[in-house]
Amino acid sequence: MKKILEFVWIVLVILTLFAYLLGYLQLIDTSLVAVLLGTTFIKGSLVSEYFMGLENVDVKYRIIPLIWLFVVIILIAIAYYL
Repeated sequence: MKKILEFVWIVLVILTLFAYLLGYLQLIDTSLVAVLLGTTFIKGSLVSEYFMGLENVDVKYRIIPLIWLFVVIILIAIAYYL
C-alpha cells in the first residue's frame, strides 16, 4: 500500500508541476484549459480515492466526491468558455 501511495503522490506532483509551468511560462490558451481541467479531475479523483481512504468503501460513497468534482469542473469550464 505504501508503494501505491508514493506512486500516486508522484503523479500528483507531476500534474501539479505541469499546470504550474503552463501558467508560469504563459502557455495557456483555450485548448489547454480543457487539458488542465482534465488533469484537475484526475488529481481530485486520486486524492479522494487514496488519500481520503475511499478505496475500500462501497461504490456509492466513492462516486459522491467524483460527481461533485465533475459538476464543479463543468461549471468552471462553462464560465471560462462563455
